[in-house]
Amino acid sequence: MGKWAETNRKFFGEKDFLKWIVVVLMAVVLSAGISFAGILPEFEKMKLLVGEWKGTSMDGKPATVAYTLVSDNSALMERLAMGGDSEMVTMYHPDGEHLMMTHYCSAHNQPRMRTNAVDAGGSNITFDLVDVTNLSSPDAGHMRRLVVTFTDNDHFTQEWTWTQQGKDMTVIIHFERISP
Repeated sequence: MGKWAETNRKFFGEKDFLKWIVVVLMAVVLSAGISFAGILPEFEKMKLLVGEWKGTSMDGKPATVAYTLVSDNSALMERLAMGGDSEMVTMYHPDGEHLMMTHYCSAHNQPRMRTNAVDAGGSNITFDLVDVTNLSSPDAGHMRRLVVTFTDNDHFTQEWTWTQQGKDMTVIIHFERISP
């Protein structure tokens, strides 16, 4: 045993010294957990979208999207409007080693998707379907994939894949930042 430990053992007494060691170790473990919790590269990348954006879909429809950090910066809220359609909300949040999202769709269902792959350069984040709540039947239409592609600080693309009765349709929207 080192001189430091022997000196502190004498100062605190045997029982109190062991309690003190346990408290210090717990503090180290907890502080390490807090400092690493929520550090997910995909989520950090998505946080860069905070602000307002205008876009155009591949068929020329206008779109707007706004991103806001909520719940003590632990979730990212997306508010997406396509042309005259009603606004949809998507919530993004860390889920262990993955980024999870729930899309509150104008189709009145809620697809939940999770990241499985992020490209090596980090410019694409792909979300794949986990499950869907409020789905009227297995063949009913719902979103099953989202690919977010980061072009630069002021441009990004969303590629939504809709599936219905076994057939897929993809909608691509290119966005440009209008305010931070």
